[in-house]
Amino acid sequence: MGLFCKPSRKTMISALATPYPKKNITTLVNDFDECCPLRELTNPTMVMGNWDDIDEISSTNGLVLLYVLKLQLVQWSECRLENLHVLEPSRRIEAEAGYTELWDENEEALTCAGSAFTRHVIRRNGLFLPSYSNSAELMYVVQGRGLYGVTMPGCPETYQSDESQFRGRQGTSEREGVKRFFGDRHQKVREIREGDIVAQIPGTAFWIHNKGQSDLVLISVIYTSNEQNQLDQNIRKFFLAGNPQEGSQGGRRHRTRGSQQETKYGNVFQGFDDELLQETFDVDSDLARKVKGEDDRRGHIVEVREELQIVHPMIEEGEGWEEREREREREREMERGSSRRRGSSSQRQNGAEETLCTMRLRENIDNPERADYYNPRAGRITTLNSFSLPILSFLQLSAEKGVLYKDAVVAPSYYMNSHAFIYVLRGNARVQIAGDNGQSVFDGKLQENQVLVVPQNFVVIKKAGSEGFEWVAFRTSDNAMKNNLAGRLSVIRGLPEDVLVNSYGISRDDARKLKYNREELTVFSPSSRSARGLRRDDAAN
Repeated sequence: MGLFCKPSRKTMISALATPYPKKNITTLVNDFDECCPLRELTNPTMVMGNWDDIDEISSTNGLVLLYVLKLQLVQWSECRLENLHVLEPSRRIEAEAGYTELWDENEEALTCAGSAFTRHVIRRNGLFLPSYSNSAELMYVVQGRGLYGVTMPGCPETYQSDESQFRGRQGTSEREGVKRFFGDRHQKVREIREGDIVAQIPGTAFWIHNKGQSDLVLISVIYTSNEQNQLDQNIRKFFLAGNPQEGSQGGRRHRTRGSQQETKYGNVFQGFDDELLQETFDVDSDLARKVKGEDDRRGHIVEVREELQIVHPMIEEGEGWEEREREREREREMERGSSRRRGSSSQRQNGAEETLCTMRLRENIDNPERADYYNPRAGRITTLNSFSLPILSFLQLSAEKGVLYKDAVVAPSYYMNSHAFIYVLRGNARVQIAGDNGQSVFDGKLQENQVLVVPQNFVVIKKAGSEGFEWVAFRTSDNAMKNNLAGRLSVIRGLPEDVLVNSYGISRDDARKLKYNREELTVFSPSSRSARGLRRDDAAN
């Protein structure tokens, strides 16, 4: 019985792509009849159906190609995390009014976590063109201020202006010989600023405009493993305008190496005939061609030549006004939630109107007053989950923002139900990560604009450098739970002294030191002993 057979790989992949398990197996058996037993497959039910189907074919001495199928399953069944390393952008896509940096989607740690990273830099008056994606996305505003618009399916156009408010730029419409003027109507537009977390729902179109005086910088995690994504693990960006360059369309995981096939990129309307677009929008041929944008060379971020005439509430003067307005927005959302819970079953409500249409999509986590953990000698950490921003339960993502002062330490901890992606905003830190067998899987320095993946249950320690350390972390759970191994409310603190004595072979006095020497909760101020020890380690490295 041969181990390496040479049947058509294309036939096998085509069979796996069809939705009929028995047909898949029969096709495979016909093509791969001299390889290895079907029962030896790695979890074949993931690909081909239930065990009854497999046993039925196996009973007729059906054989398939284990070697090739394992290659197809490796991205789902294996995570090789013995040696983590710092991740930096691997590609840069330039546009007229900015650029996008992308991290390599084929990095083992990112693939295992079903995620990808991008960084958008939108220059002054730049407009990130309307687009949507197959994956959930969470963005953090690193710098600047701008407008963020999102179009929810079925939601009303609640922002509108009359002719006088539209500054002489009214639209016109001619139907049945009647000419009329109108203002603008569109869905809600939100202002975003430094420190904002912005949630992007899969399949909803959004755009971003830089209305500030400096660059608008956003870091984004794209979560392809979100249950809303019914496609593959590739990041697919669907632009509604322009002619984006290659790379703006998202990465393709597991490409065939050495492939020279040229791929054409563009907005979704380029896939339709001019005549059909004319009929669909009831416009002339010239406008239909402009919508397709085949001759547009500006890229995915374009420059706005004149001020955008967009209807949105203007920021009032006065310190703290914006924060107060956002607090009122949170209170209104909580009141709506309470009303829904109190409502009787006979009072049917419009689910879309009461949830997605009015739900908050942003929250600022940069305000020190909102910190969840604070130590005046060490720093602070602010967390954001679906309790404080309910839309995150739909995305299955959450976030945290951390600020460490010089030489401060974050308690050794692990996430019980999620992976974490650390992105460095400012400063640097020494980071160590320990794996399941007690091995060190990472020990190094983390610096600005670098990303480090911390797998679920892997223990991580962060110690700030001489310039301090500021980071934002994204987690692959809307309610990520973290367990500390030192300090108050830690695992060690919760163990009986006798358990520590016998587990570590130490005296009762040492067990008490282990439990009670650190009275701080999560953010530790530097002790003279730890500072000396880690400085010696840094010098040795």
